[in-house]
Amino acid sequence: MWQSYSNGLLIAAGLIIALGAQNAFVLAQSLRREHHLPVALLCVVCDALLVAAGVFGLAAVLAQNPILLGVARWGGAAFLLWYGAQALLRASRPQAMGYSADSGPRSRKAVLLAALAVTLLNPHVYLDTVLLIGSLGAQQPVPGAYALGAASASLLWFFCLALGAAWLAPWLARPSTWRVIDLSVALMMFTIAWQLLSDSQVG
Repeated sequence: MWQSYSNGLLIAAGLIIALGAQNAFVLAQSLRREHHLPVALLCVVCDALLVAAGVFGLAAVLAQNPILLGVARWGGAAFLLWYGAQALLRASRPQAMGYSADSGPRSRKAVLLAALAVTLLNPHVYLDTVLLIGSLGAQQPVPGAYALGAASASLLWFFCLALGAAWLAPWLARPSTWRVIDLSVALMMFTIAWQLLSDSQVG
C-alpha cells in the first residue's frame, strides 16, 4: 500500500511542479491575493478526480478515442490564446497588484470559473493527469493508494504555491513587476497553445 502511495506521490509531483497553464494561473491569483485559496482547492479537487478517473478506467477510454483528445486540444488552444491575450492587454497598462484601472478585483465565481476553464480546457491535463498518471496507477498493486498519493502531491503543491506567492505579494506589488508577470503568463499561454496546435498538425 505504502509503495503504491509513494509512487503516486512522486510521479504526480514530478508532473505537477512543471510550470504550466494551471500553475501560472494559481501563481497570478495568489500574487493578487484574489481568491487564491479557493482556486488552489479547486485545482486539487480537479486533479484528484481526474487521477481517480484515469486509474479506474478513463485512461483506457481516452487512449482509444483520439477524437475526444482532438476536440479538447482545439478548444484548449482557443482558450489559452484568449487568456494570453488578456494577460498581454494587462501588461500594456499595468497597475499595482495586477489590476487595470477600470477592472478591479473579480468575484469569486468569476475567478473559479476561469480556474476551472484553465484546468479542464487544457489538453495536457488529460494527457498527463488522466492518461499518464492514470495508466501508471492502474498497474499498481493498490490503485486506490496510488490515487491518494497523487492527490496528496497536488494538495501540497498548490497550497504551498498559493500561500507562498501570497506571502510574497507585498514585495511584488509594483506596476513594473506586474508587467513582467503578465508578459510571462501571456508567453506561457501562447507557447502551450502553439504546442497544442503543432501537435494537431503532426498528428
